[in-house]
Amino acid sequence: MLDILLPIAKGSKNAPLTAEEKQKHSETRDKFREKLREGKLDSRYVDIEVKEKIMPFGVISNIGLDDLEINLKEMLGSFMPEKAKRKKAKVPDALQHLTKEEAGKMIDMDKVTKEAIQRTEQSGIVFIDEIDKIASRGSSHGPDVSREGVQRDLLPIVEGTTVTTKHGPVKTDHVLFIAAGAFHVSKPSDLIPELQGRFPIRVELEALGKDDFVRILTEPNNALIKQYVALMATENFEIEFVTDAIDEIAGIAATVNEKTENIGARRLHTVMEKLLEDISFECPDLEKGSLYIDSNYVKLKLADIVKDEDLSRYIL
Repeated sequence: MLDILLPIAKGSKNAPLTAEEKQKHSETRDKFREKLREGKLDSRYVDIEVKEKIMPFGVISNIGLDDLEINLKEMLGSFMPEKAKRKKAKVPDALQHLTKEEAGKMIDMDKVTKEAIQRTEQSGIVFIDEIDKIASRGSSHGPDVSREGVQRDLLPIVEGTTVTTKHGPVKTDHVLFIAAGAFHVSKPSDLIPELQGRFPIRVELEALGKDDFVRILTEPNNALIKQYVALMATENFEIEFVTDAIDEIAGIAATVNEKTENIGARRLHTVMEKLLEDISFECPDLEKGSLYIDSNYVKLKLADIVKDEDLSRYIL
């Protein structure tokens, strides 16, 4: 970056730099280096050379063109030619691009790919969610035929086979497969026998209760309570949740789950949104403020909604 901002002075063949000029140029570069590290040059724009792979052909599709182009670039990899172009960027952005480019030169991608495949084969875990959606329900035609077809497509992968990927073949013999589903309409025995045999350990989960919701609201690094505190802080508004307020929020979420459809921890999102919707709307217009949330505040905002079964359905 320093070479872009202040190229090294070399002089010419007929007029080489004197010792004094070299010393002066070195001192100037040191000053620039110090300013660069202190962030005093962050507002400057510089010209950098960016190399990107170009698509040699056009594709017509009904999915997002940007997503399609990215996927094709990843799939085709080195088959597509690279095109260099000049681009203006601010110093921090240019520095990030140059750092990434130089770091890429130091990585042996063949070694990385080989190790990644080995780790996948020996320690890989594949989680298949909503497997109940492909369970047939006794019919021999219509959608059930398609569901059974999907099961038979999954079967060889779960049993152990070699899957071709853009990084090379991957064997699934030692990959751990975990499947989950809400079997309230269908049941595990509706899956084809061969697939059932590949999931020998079955665990039935219990519904989340109030104590679980309290832990979900407080323990994770990105817990909802912490997210809302940080979100309000961006507007110079400080909120504080008392312990009994968190208990009340968890209790309300559990109650609504019991009275309406039990959607688990997703209920906490809209309960929190409903609780703080007024202050979320008003706080951008306030210069600075704070809010102390206790159980009484929670009851004031949500108790009437929970009592009215028709209204509580809107807390999705």
